[in-house]
Amino acid sequence: MRKSIFIIFGWLISLLASIIWAYENPDKITEFKDKLKIYTPEHEFIEEKNNLNNNKEVFKSNHFVLNVTKIASISSKTTFLLNNSIDKKFDINDVSIFTQEGFDLKKNDAVKLKINKNFTNDFNGGLKTIFFVNKEIFGLTSSSDRNCYYASIINLSNSDELFKTKCLPDTDIDFNGLGSTTIHKDNEILISIGTPTSSSDAISNLAQNKDSFFGKILSIKKDEFITKKLNPKIFSIGHRNPQGITKIQGEIFSVEHGPQGGDELNKIKHNYNYGWPEVSYGTKYSYDNGGRSYILDHEKNGYEEPIFAFVPSIGISALNKCPSKLSDYYKKNCLIGLSLYGNNLRPGKSLLIFLLDENLGKIQSIEKISLDKPLRHFMTNSKNEIFEDIDGNIYVSSDSNGIYRINFNSFRE
Repeated sequence: MRKSIFIIFGWLISLLASIIWAYENPDKITEFKDKLKIYTPEHEFIEEKNNLNNNKEVFKSNHFVLNVTKIASISSKTTFLLNNSIDKKFDINDVSIFTQEGFDLKKNDAVKLKINKNFTNDFNGGLKTIFFVNKEIFGLTSSSDRNCYYASIINLSNSDELFKTKCLPDTDIDFNGLGSTTIHKDNEILISIGTPTSSSDAISNLAQNKDSFFGKILSIKKDEFITKKLNPKIFSIGHRNPQGITKIQGEIFSVEHGPQGGDELNKIKHNYNYGWPEVSYGTKYSYDNGGRSYILDHEKNGYEEPIFAFVPSIGISALNKCPSKLSDYYKKNCLIGLSLYGNNLRPGKSLLIFLLDENLGKIQSIEKISLDKPLRHFMTNSKNEIFEDIDGNIYVSSDSNGIYRINFNSFRE
């Protein structure tokens, strides 16, 4: 009997010591989990080279025909589609697909990126965007340290955490709202960081708080990535969930998710305030006690109006300059976008074409071409500029589905 008591007592002491050690050494636990991780089929992409004819779909727009062909299957949400080709010849072996789980997928291969120990998938977290400076790769991730959830910029070559936000209020966090994308602007990187929630006023209000980096587009000098001392500056404020950003003739444009309705296309200007959460063309997911929703008018309340607002929302995602086939055809300033959501009541899952006036201040037309699949990213080069192959084709990702080639043809005269 006494021997059994000693055994049980020793076991309890060992268990308590193990718990204390695990609490004091979370990095060791993460490292141990990584060593046990097995790469499952969800962490790969598979070329569809034997079924290309069966995978082709034909869609008609107002001005041309689109042939859409599935060229690869993936089972993850993408973060970035990179084409490393030095010319315009498309080769599947030049493609890297970065996923929100933190993998770099190449043809029939998967490499776990060197993500910081505080990386977390909690609350729909993950690797939200990547960008390249001086041939090094960096990413914006959701992170946690004990009970503190925050966003951080990581050097994905060595896992160094170069920048971190303050802790989020511990209420209704949803890292889907972190959004994020980047663009190269002269000697700076512009990076957007959203407000990661769909229901917390405390988190949404950070978009108007100049002491917070949430709900902002930030500028960071490229030299700071060399010195490893990042000093982000606020470029613009009042953003909810930024998704895509691009330049045309030196002007910057961004798209972001609104709440229930009110997705926006904005022309981004330095030190301007885009209004979230004070104004929006969307509505609240649940009405407050007074039955009120958001104020609609931006300009009268001191905020910058969107160039266009989508009501109902379409889950607008990527944004880039139009490929040459489209810009040559329209002979106008032209932006191209993608959207994630849609049904019979709110057309989405589309490729979008925006034609702008000469001064880049007004949308003259928008065409939505439904491709009937949630569209996330364009394939781009390392500067987030759209990749088009020698035949003028572009490539897009569809969430947990695949990579598609889009061919534009049969243009109307």
